[in-house]
Amino acid sequence: MVDLAYNLLKEKGDAMIYREIMDEIAKIKGFTEEDITRYIAQLYTEINIDGRFVCVGRNLWGLREWYPIEQATDSAVAGNIKEDDLDDELDSDLYEDEDEDYDLDAMDEDDLDLPLDDDEDNPFGELDDETENGDDDEEL
Repeated sequence: MVDLAYNLLKEKGDAMIYREIMDEIAKIKGFTEEDITRYIAQLYTEINIDGRFVCVGRNLWGLREWYPIEQATDSAVAGNIKEDDLDDELDSDLYEDEDEDYDLDAMDEDDLDLPLDDDEDNPFGELDDETENGDDDEEL
């Protein structure tokens, strides 16, 4: 069936919507609706993995030989990439704004609410005292 699809596109000379390709093949082979239902996914898979075909739009298939590589992408995917780039740009703008809001270098020490040299919050206070008294050298 994939060779029929190739010949069909080659004869037409233009890209076709996948369902139209399947309908034309069904006419040629004399398929019933039941046959179409049975083979529609199989043909799609074969066209998708066959290097002679390329998706050039939303479910629009053509022959790779007709298109330069840059043009041979699904427009739906290309549209999503552009949207993702825009999202990334907006995200970076948000991060830049955050950097401006929290510029710690520009703040005075008095503006910071940090406890400094508070022994109650220092879990290593006892160790500091031992080091000052020279108690840690006893075992050596």
